[in-house]
Amino acid sequence: MAPMSSIAIVGAGTGLGAAVARRFGREGFAVALFARQRDHLDRLVEGLAAGGVRAAGFTADVRRPQELAAALERAAAELGTVEVLQYSPVPHRDFMRPVLETGHRELVGPIEFSVYGVVAAVQQVLPGMRRLGRGTILFVNGGTAAVPHPERAGTSIAFAAESAYGHLLHDRLAGEGIHVAQLVVPGAITPGHARKDPDVLAEVLWGLHRERHGFRHFADDLDS
Repeated sequence: MAPMSSIAIVGAGTGLGAAVARRFGREGFAVALFARQRDHLDRLVEGLAAGGVRAAGFTADVRRPQELAAALERAAAELGTVEVLQYSPVPHRDFMRPVLETGHRELVGPIEFSVYGVVAAVQQVLPGMRRLGRGTILFVNGGTAAVPHPERAGTSIAFAAESAYGHLLHDRLAGEGIHVAQLVVPGAITPGHARKDPDVLAEVLWGLHRERHGFRHFADDLDS
């Protein structure tokens, strides 16, 4: 019997990450969760296992590209080829400085976080997707990915670069059966919100994986 494929959720938290894990897990995906803290991952895995989802946690810092790539390699060996990659770590608050207070040193962290990390992750999982003949890469970003904000310069600049990379991938990989999409979530992910509840967003991401059209999608209006 061929091994099942997996979804890798980079930046897995108790909100969106856990909701996506449950949604894809219901469809038979094994779930690989990536975060910096082992105890956090253990709690997530335990909760998913209680719901019948096969999951494992892998410690990695997205600002250490080789560490992230190695963790993704271990996940594929343990859980099956990564068919879906979701890159959705939550940016640090100190990335969100006003533009005139943002020097070149203040951009190192955001670029490592939103560009180097995602490039390393994609490069690691792409050969497996090509062997499968299918795959989905999902970028989840805040509203500044679409409209830069002068008080949140670091993420605005880094998300713009991440968006450009994703769009390039979308255009280049579509012919190989690998779909690349971005979900822009303006404002905070909010339990109970009609459009930004974690379970609602997880359903949207499942739909992007299944429907496979267009690159940029919006969870809600940009002024929300």
